[in-house]
Amino acid sequence: MRVRTWPVVGVVFAVLWVFVVGQPLTPISLVRGFLTGLLVGLPVAYVFRRLYSKYIDLGRGVRALPYAGLYLGAFTWELLRANVDVAYRVLSPGMPIEPEVILVPLRVESDIAITVIANSITITPGTVTLDYDEETNALYVHGVNGRDPEAIAEPIRTWEDYALELFNEEASPSDPPPEIVVSGGERDRGPDRQAGGIGDD
Repeated sequence: MRVRTWPVVGVVFAVLWVFVVGQPLTPISLVRGFLTGLLVGLPVAYVFRRLYSKYIDLGRGVRALPYAGLYLGAFTWELLRANVDVAYRVLSPGMPIEPEVILVPLRVESDIAITVIANSITITPGTVTLDYDEETNALYVHGVNGRDPEAIAEPIRTWEDYALELFNEEASPSDPPPEIVVSGGERDRGPDRQAGGIGDD
């Protein structure tokens, strides 16, 4: 079912308003906060209606909700794990930080999906998105755990699997992800020494 986008965005703003304002958890307070949010959100959504598509498929949106929940769950878990990992590295006497930049080719292609993944990487402690290469559809990602680049890419791939369904991308989670490229060149990674640099022969 296709409906105009701006009223839906206004309702979303109203829901966000309830959370931001911090209403007491009583039915009357929640309804009052939601109605106030509508009074603010609908005019704002109308004024900025040209920033998003004119129509939205509500059925598609409902089908995407489970994947939004899975994405949020996977992101929250990685956020908690990364906080503990970075805290350990900071508090360790030897400061085991070995930074590395890797190039992570993506299967998602829409601007919104790429932006969501890039921001998720940056919000997560220990990693930051440095740049996006439009020609190769890939993100340059800096991580503190450079000895294991695959560990940096693993949560990104998990998020991408859910984003493929969430944003209705052409590729699917069953499609194999492209190989990452390590920018640091040759370095000792344990028992087997590997060479992998951007532009290496």
